Amino acid sequence: MSKVSKPIPAWGILSLATNGILLVTVTILLSRQQANESPTAPERTSVATVEPSPTPTPTPTPVPSPEPRVEELSPSTYQERVERLREEVEAIAANAPERLYVLAGDSITLSFPEELLPLDVTWLNQGISGEGSQGLYERLPLLDGTRPDRIFIMIGINDLLRGEDDETILENHRRIIKDILWIHPNTEVVVQSILPHSGEKATWEGREKLREVPNQRIERLNQRLAAIAQVEGATYLNLYPLFVDETGYLNPALTTDGLHLNEQGYELWRIALILANTL
Repeated sequence: MSKVSKPIPAWGILSLATNGILLVTVTILLSRQQANESPTAPERTSVATVEPSPTPTPTPTPVPSPEPRVEELSPSTYQERVERLREEVEAIAANAPERLYVLAGDSITLSFPEELLPLDVTWLNQGISGEGSQGLYERLPLLDGTRPDRIFIMIGINDLLRGEDDETILENHRRIIKDILWIHPNTEVVVQSILPHSGEKATWEGREKLREVPNQRIERLNQRLAAIAQVEGATYLNLYPLFVDETGYLNPALTTDGLHLNEQGYELWRIALILANTL
């Protein structure tokens, strides 16, 4: 990004400080996980010399695969989800909390474990599985009756998977920021970077689509999102370098299928949200 000849903006300080601390944190988290997963050689005693039972070895019970995440919702299912979110928003608007933070995005946002969200604030999760940037923009009026202190946006991976061009994705982000700040001028909009994926190593059912979206393209798109956030008066939270490994793909220790996050991934994201709230 080009530098401007004026004091470093708050979003720039936040991004630098957050990434510096989180890079240390992710190293610690992954080290702990590797330690927990490292096999320890069981002690062999004289019992091991006993002749095994002639009973045939049972066939191992297959471990069920995680329920696949549906990225394409039917129009009726999508509308049902929108109506459910409308009800949640209306409940919040009727009894406005002292501090309200909103998560807005797709299935990655939707699956954020409620128990991992930072405390001392009311969280409203407005994620929908399969959501794209245009869909998120069109349902922003749902929030008109609320008074959010912060709205965290993560959107765009489904646009890329559907073949949307970068300019459309960027323009939708611009419109999302503008719309929120027009209706909620006192709200801080936090644009979060699009996360990397695992490419060929992904087990997600739509992994063939990932091959068509290089992570290098996501990196370039994120750089332009940061610039748009600065121009439009939003904060940019760069999560990408925290989730990518040394090979340039989504760190396998942080994902369930090469696209979505596991608890370890959400724990890392949680730390980023905590730091975004304190810096």
